[in-house]
Amino acid sequence: MMEAMEALVLVSGRVEEELLVRNEYLAAENRILTSKVKKPVSFNDSERIQLAKIGKRVGIKALKEISCIVKPETILKWFRKLVAKKFDGSKFRKTFDRPPISPELEKLIIRFAEENPSWGYDRI
Repeated sequence: MMEAMEALVLVSGRVEEELLVRNEYLAAENRILTSKVKKPVSFNDSERIQLAKIGKRVGIKALKEISCIVKPETILKWFRKLVAKKFDGSKFRKTFDRPPISPELEKLIIRFAEENPSWGYDRI
């Protein structure tokens, strides 16, 4: 039992060390790439969303250490806007209303109703 526990600790330590080395490499690569870029980098909405979601999980403290091309405050501002947009009652939200009908069809329905006063809405 103790041997299995020691093996687990050894394996998890190696995995953690590998992740730290990978992160160190990516941070160095980002610094180098950032130094090569001459103009400000622009992002599309999907890139902002991706950075914002991950940035929120990482947290401001870690972002200050690893962020190279965007200020940590900007990443978290993007996240706040993303959350606010979710709850803004936007017209882009899906509604479960009946879809609108064309004006021609509406005129035809009104004509049927006027010409046939005994018809109810079921028959029309």
